[in-house]
Parts: sequence; structure tokens; C-alpha cells
Amino acid sequence: MGTIGCNKIKKIKQLCALAALFIMSSCHTQRLFVGDAMSNASAQEVFAKQAQIIQPDDKITLSIWDHEELSIGSLFGIYNSNEVYRKWVLVNDEGEVMLPKIGAVKLGGLTISQATDTLTIIYSRLIVNPVIVLKVLNREVTVLGEVKSPGTLQLEKEYTNLVEVLGRVGGTEYYADARIVKVIRGKDETKKEYSLDLTKLSTIEKENIWLQGGDVVYFPPFKRKTLQKESGTLVPLAAILSSIAIFLTLVK
Repeated sequence: MGTIGCNKIKKIKQLCALAALFIMSSCHTQRLFVGDAMSNASAQEVFAKQAQIIQPDDKITLSIWDHEELSIGSLFGIYNSNEVYRKWVLVNDEGEVMLPKIGAVKLGGLTISQATDTLTIIYSRLIVNPVIVLKVLNREVTVLGEVKSPGTLQLEKEYTNLVEVLGRVGGTEYYADARIVKVIRGKDETKKEYSLDLTKLSTIEKENIWLQGGDVVYFPPFKRKTLQKESGTLVPLAAILSSIAIFLTLVK
């Protein structure tokens, strides 16, 4: 066989290797987040209702009723899309924010309720009975997998449970496996992965699965859907590989 024929066969073998690698990577992707579900008692303990604290790099909006000149991204004014219009103030590394006519105020380490109480006392020196609403814009949860509208949601309230988040993404798809729902919490060395069996949780228990900013929730598919997906990938690839094998036999 000539040099050209050998080169063609070499390229075909390389394509076979790439196809096999693609198959293995596809199967691996379908098996992410696999693990045993935690007990109900452990779930209630890990996901207990906890107020998150304000920390550096948080984006804060401050709304003071009838005092737009003192507000930052006011809920009571015309700008309700604070993130779009950049109507917020950033918490610095020292946990401080710069506020109009007040200056630097340390809010880091406080919950939203505590920070609101602190600001109410401060602004009481300037106005009578201030009505203050404080929000953290970049407190978000990401929902992935077999749900109607996967994506990232802003936690608009100080406390948000799994049932509320699931409602905001439109509920689960038909193939969602509620027995091994994954929640990833934390970053880098503090990152932990938890597995929940929602089929064994009562409605009240589900409402007591409280999420925090930065959480990632993953609803995996049932195995039968995974197999269908893998079959859909493997069948055409198998046909391709078979054709290549026949071609190699003919050109020998």
C-alpha cells in the first residue's frame, strides 16, 4: 500500500480514538453528582434556618422612605432594576460601606436585620422615624439539571427555602430524580456536597431546607433517561466506527 493510503488509515484510526474518547467523556458527564442521600435528620441540621452575614464584595442597596437623597438604589424610587443601573454600594475588605451624608459604616459581620437596625439608629439622627429596607443584590442560588427553567436566581428575602426556589424555576421535569438532589455549598476548601432524598421528606421538612447565597442545586435525571441519552450518542457513533472498520478491511 502506498504512502497516501497509509496516511488515510492513520487519520481514520485517530478519528476512531477521538470517537471513543467522546463516548467515555459523555458517559462520565452523565454520572456527575452521584452519591447516597443524607438522612432526614442530617438534612434538617445542615440546612437549618440561618441568617447570612454581610461580607466583603457584597452589593448593598439602601432604601429610605421619602428620602431619595439618602438612598442607594431605592426600592421607593423609579429605579427598581438596581443591578442594571448599578445602583448599589460595595462592601469593602474592612466590611464598610460609604453612605450619603453618613460616610463609612461597618456592616460586615452583621445580618441584614442587624444592619437594618444599626442604620435605623444612625439615620434617626438625621430624620424622624426612618423606614429602611436593606438588600444584598449578589446573594444568588443556581439551579441546574431537570427543572423547567434552570439558571441563577437572586435571593430577594433574608430566608429562602428549597420549595420557594423550586417554584421560581417552574418545578421539575418529568425525568427529575428527586431521590438524589444535590446541593453544593461553599467555595474552594470550604466546598461541600450534600445529597437529599426529597421523596422521603414531608412537605414541612422540604420547607425547612433553607438555602444560602452561593448554593448550587442540581436535579439529576433518572437512569433511564441517562441510558436513553447515552444510547442516542452510542448508536450513531457505533455505526460510524463500524463503517470505518469495514473500510479499513477493504483497503488492506
